[in-house]
Amino acid sequence: MTRFTNTALLLGLAALAVAACGEAPSPDADPGRFTIAEPGPIPVTDQPPGDPAAGRHTVLNRGYVTCGIPDAAFRASDVFPAPEHSLRGREGRNAELPYMFNAMVNPDGVELVVSNCLTCHASEFDGELVIGLGNPFLDFTGDPSVTAELIGAFVEDGAPAEAWAKWADRIAAIAPYMVTDTFGVNPAPNLTLALIAHRDAETLAWSSEPLLEPPPADPLPTKVPPWWRMQHKAAMFYNGMGRGDHVRYMMMKSLVCTDDTEEASEIAEWFADVRAYIADLEPPSYPYPVDSELAAEGEGVFARACAGCHGSYGADREYPNLLIDLDTVGTDPAYARQAVESERFARWFNRSFYGDGAEAMPALGYVAPPLDGVWATAPYLHNGSVPTIAALLDSTQRPTYWQLRTEPREYDAETLGWRFDVLESGKTEAADSTAAKRIYDTTRHGYGNQGHLFGDALSEQERQALVEYLKTL
Repeated sequence: MTRFTNTALLLGLAALAVAACGEAPSPDADPGRFTIAEPGPIPVTDQPPGDPAAGRHTVLNRGYVTCGIPDAAFRASDVFPAPEHSLRGREGRNAELPYMFNAMVNPDGVELVVSNCLTCHASEFDGELVIGLGNPFLDFTGDPSVTAELIGAFVEDGAPAEAWAKWADRIAAIAPYMVTDTFGVNPAPNLTLALIAHRDAETLAWSSEPLLEPPPADPLPTKVPPWWRMQHKAAMFYNGMGRGDHVRYMMMKSLVCTDDTEEASEIAEWFADVRAYIADLEPPSYPYPVDSELAAEGEGVFARACAGCHGSYGADREYPNLLIDLDTVGTDPAYARQAVESERFARWFNRSFYGDGAEAMPALGYVAPPLDGVWATAPYLHNGSVPTIAALLDSTQRPTYWQLRTEPREYDAETLGWRFDVLESGKTEAADSTAAKRIYDTTRHGYGNQGHLFGDALSEQERQALVEYLKTL
């Protein structure tokens, strides 16, 4: 299992963020646009039309990450387990692969196994694989370049070796920026920045040496948000920086391998359908009993205490798309500040192919998300620092040091979160490095569990009713 999670890492993530540390561009270069967004409502932008069914087919079957492992080496290496879930619509070789891989043939005729978006954007709940649900049990603490080199021992000479080398070289270049020191957090933003650092903004050509100073080697933690929120959101990412055409952000996973704008344009056409598919997804229904009377009471609490930022639900649903400033929300500011204080990568995006019809516009704040299916999306806050909704609504219940239980995974229907263990000490006091990686330490930079204290003003009865109502969304 350790090998598998490391390999999922190196195959590339759904890396859709655009922010990082900055350096002034040279005087004769186009620096790109850079605007800091103001708190408040985010304007809605018309999105390109697409076919949801075709988008699902692309996600499950097409090679939109165009480099990867030669299929013969994939079979021979015995690194990867057999598929645990079969997905409707997987065709040909895809139906034989684990769900986070797709099959394709490159221009040299080499059959490849490449990563897809479901590495991060699918997760098991109650025995079923839920497409669009972020996976909080992925392990990104290993060095992916080690596994890439291991697979190389099974690659044949000639065109397969060239295909493997392209992929392995990309992995080696970005590996230092995609290794986390905590189990369960996601490095997707940092991975994207590392890829951007190696690409020419105008041509998308890859450079073996960075063209921009790379991002920090210690990724800030993020939690993968559920896809089904996108049918309501005007902008992508926790800080609302993904303005304009959402397709241009959703397709950025292809940065691992896409070396020219012609290929990027072709993928953009596919991803108009992918965007439509993502926007068409609905959250799963809560699978356990609900106290209807308590939930009805909680609906009133929600209307008074939560709807102003998170919107209303039901027949008259309304979502305000509000960007909340850091002082008001109070949650860990590192992710938002990094994007604003370090603008170079946003400028790259805005002057690149990806910025055509889109604009990276970070802010010193976070978007209050829609809460459809929120019960399934633990842990909470943008960095995954709060393990349950019950703890989110009562800050006195938030542990300073904790770790998810993984064997077995168990969902707590009372607190709405995965079961976890509270620890007495953090990473520095751990018995060894392996144990340290399992600990979520909220005292570390970017890992804080502060803020979003709005539930503290509620009574215990009101909080219990609110938890019950959230099960119905």
